[in-house]
Amino acid sequence: MKRHNLLSTSIKCALITAAATASNSVLAQDEQATKIERVEVTGSRILREGAIAPAPVTVISGEQLMNTGAVNIGEALNNLPALGNTYSMANSGRFIGTAGLNILDLRNMGTDRTLVLVNGKRHVSSSAGSQSVDTNTIPSVWVERVEIITGGASAVYGADAVTGVVNFILKDNIEGMDFSVTRGFADLSSYNNEKATFSYGSNFDNDRGNAAFAIEYSGQDSLNALDHPWTSTSFSSLRNQAQTDANKDSAAFPDKILTPNAGYYAINNAGVYALEDGYTNSFNADSSARDLYIGDNVDGLSCANCDSFNLGQFEEIQPEFERYNVNFKVNYDLTDDLNVYFDAKYVNSQGESIGQPAFFFFDDENSIKIDNPYLDPAIKARMEEEGVDSIMINRMMTDLGRRIENNTRETTRFVTGLKGTVFEDWELDTSVVYGQTDLERENGANMIVANYFNALDAVEDTNGNVVCRSAAAQADGCVPVNIMGFGSPSQQAIDYINTVSVGTSTIKQTVISGSLANGAIFELPAGYVGVAFGAEYRKEESETKEPDNAEGTFFNALGEDKGSFNVREVFFEATMPILTDLPLIQDLVFDTAVRHADYSTIGEATSWKLGLDWTVNDELRVRVTQSAALRAPNISEVFGAASQTFYNVDDPCRAENLGDLSNGATRTANCAALGVASDFNSDYDSASLDGLSSGNRDVKGEESTSTTVGIVYQPEFLENALLTIDYWEIELEDAIDTINAQDILDRCVDSATGINNQYCDLITRNANGEITLIQNSVLNVAGQKASGIDFELGYDFDAFEGSFKTRLIGTYLIERKDFPFQDDPSNYIEYAGTTGEAKWQTNLSVSYVMDNFFSTVETRFLSEVDLYTNVELENNPNPSNQMSYGKYFITDMTVGYNFDSGLGVKVGVDNVFNRKLPYGSRGTSAGSASYDNIGRFGYINLSYSL
Repeated sequence: MKRHNLLSTSIKCALITAAATASNSVLAQDEQATKIERVEVTGSRILREGAIAPAPVTVISGEQLMNTGAVNIGEALNNLPALGNTYSMANSGRFIGTAGLNILDLRNMGTDRTLVLVNGKRHVSSSAGSQSVDTNTIPSVWVERVEIITGGASAVYGADAVTGVVNFILKDNIEGMDFSVTRGFADLSSYNNEKATFSYGSNFDNDRGNAAFAIEYSGQDSLNALDHPWTSTSFSSLRNQAQTDANKDSAAFPDKILTPNAGYYAINNAGVYALEDGYTNSFNADSSARDLYIGDNVDGLSCANCDSFNLGQFEEIQPEFERYNVNFKVNYDLTDDLNVYFDAKYVNSQGESIGQPAFFFFDDENSIKIDNPYLDPAIKARMEEEGVDSIMINRMMTDLGRRIENNTRETTRFVTGLKGTVFEDWELDTSVVYGQTDLERENGANMIVANYFNALDAVEDTNGNVVCRSAAAQADGCVPVNIMGFGSPSQQAIDYINTVSVGTSTIKQTVISGSLANGAIFELPAGYVGVAFGAEYRKEESETKEPDNAEGTFFNALGEDKGSFNVREVFFEATMPILTDLPLIQDLVFDTAVRHADYSTIGEATSWKLGLDWTVNDELRVRVTQSAALRAPNISEVFGAASQTFYNVDDPCRAENLGDLSNGATRTANCAALGVASDFNSDYDSASLDGLSSGNRDVKGEESTSTTVGIVYQPEFLENALLTIDYWEIELEDAIDTINAQDILDRCVDSATGINNQYCDLITRNANGEITLIQNSVLNVAGQKASGIDFELGYDFDAFEGSFKTRLIGTYLIERKDFPFQDDPSNYIEYAGTTGEAKWQTNLSVSYVMDNFFSTVETRFLSEVDLYTNVELENNPNPSNQMSYGKYFITDMTVGYNFDSGLGVKVGVDNVFNRKLPYGSRGTSAGSASYDNIGRFGYINLSYSL
């Protein structure tokens, strides 16, 4: 076998860019060549390909990823141990503009720190202001495999690879036709989904060229929490009535009891108001008075087994989603050595998030005056008896319409390039990438606050007609509204009060890159030296335009973000064989890589990697990498305009907060310097305070160092077995983060150097000393540290007239510390072992193939997790009767048959044993989305290949 063919084999196995692979690919020894060839020719699973990579790599085939009832590839990827469920279908609507996104988060250290590539090249983002890639834009029908790289990725691929790279490898030459359709149904609810794919490709001009196109559709229904038996019950943590001063420190008497059929009684869809008997008064549909039953298990404004309000009616545990994906690709051999290629795609994805309506909870403005003509006479009489001229209403405005966010994203991407062999033995790869995402965000049932209060203040005119009190409002078309009783508002009033707000975002990416690689530039006694080098130019642009009618609505006023940056990079890699054919050293290879970047925002930055690949013998390899990476701030972190928000804080300058503190004198002096009187004790901050969140033009890049040490063991006595164990550690410094609003206040007045600090600059007080605004911009103040052990175990064998393939992949998370302030390493939050970050996560897959029949069983395991972090338990060591979620197993199964005619049939069941959600959970938070909230789900797939 020629060494050049061996180089190509190594490139396929390593699955990194041409520049990256060349430096790690050439092995001079015939014995090694035989080893690599054996791994590929034996037809072992792609798992084995990760085994010969110089850095830890987990490789999953596209077929494996789609061997599930999920219709989006990101849903399947999120089940892998190394990835967090930060943005899945179940929780993508947690923030404005994110509904329908599926973004990957390696090590749970932040989606902006995971670099997603397609065929080793960057992909345009789908999230304004960031570079996070929506995996829904990847054509699943063409995915050959997905590679997850942990160590040294930034030096190879550039910024954003702080925690690693997820690289989607698409199939090269598509020949023939493939068609498939999938339909899935839930066992416990009306939820279902569907998917259809079509792919066709053909060679032309005597096989010198290949052209192909693919079309995909996928969609799923929405599922409301009340429509699923696991999530329909309302839970609330209520005061433990059995707790006393004598037993409050005992674990047997926690502060709170997670209680079913419990919730707020002081707010509902009809309206709740207080008279002398408290907030136990509500309305019937005809606006007459109704008493609320609150029972005997009451904690503040909540109760159990009473007339409590189930907020689950406003929670979608699965959103409505549709995706259309059209792809085209063509490549042509200009010569025997050079190939030109062009790829194009168009993706239209639509995600809907239905949330809460507008609401008023202890807002004095939301009051009914005694002369309101809609007021029931009996209620009015009681108000007169008690001497009150208005009643404040706590109410969910559900009958005015739940707020609906529809996100429509259109993504286009074009890639053209030239690759092949030049100058006899140099591998060339040049490309130009352009991508654009256009987002339209439509927010329906958006209350115009001024119109609402005008409509609420109703009176009777001289003709006996109910009108708005304000003459100016009348002239502007005001329609009075009755909010006393669910269903009372008229459609005319709803139309006057609500509006539809439409905002847009445009994201653009341009990348020009080129590299040359030679895996055997010259020979040393231990083998050939390989090098790769190249350059890249990249420009990122993002602009968000908020709707003209958003100001003054219930929708928070968001700033209009607009910004761009460019970066010029050069990179170099080398692989150098050091020793060979010595006792305990079959081969010892040194790898290095360096990338220098010049950003228009932060200036120059350098990333590097050092590595050793030590082959002990034919069975055992050891691999070590040490690397440094840099992530430049994204557009929103630099150019993000101020957006409205609200904070619940406790003013540290209030007299009651200046008491017996170790730093009481410092705090008192600083508060005085801010102009706050020593007897200041206003209770204004018991309500939400206005805030603004924004980017920061002065923010710097964040830096990380990572270390990996691992072994690869392939025993000769068990030919198709493999074991890999890799320790990894990632430490992040100068992390870009926002500060908790309470920390801003405390750090301002607790500074030993006075009030001339960056925290006091973020606070505005009025002449009375009250805080009127808290500005929260991103800063380089935080840090993170994570470490763990990844392991893979596989064994393939023949039995029962067929072939078995087994694979166990897992992660043991040692630590995942978050330092809010890196200058104080004693102050950290430990997330390892908490919700969404189980210490043990494993996936076990067993597949069997006999002729045309195939089947697979996959089981995912999460160890027990705590519901409270170390910091929360330090402040309150005995908070609840529910302190953890237990161990979690979930099993999926598929069986199928491929007929000789090309027809294929596959039937699958996800969550075969109907494993329930943890008690009290709905599976929609960033952490609890690790657990299935659909239940047993069956699907059938029909396919045809020609």
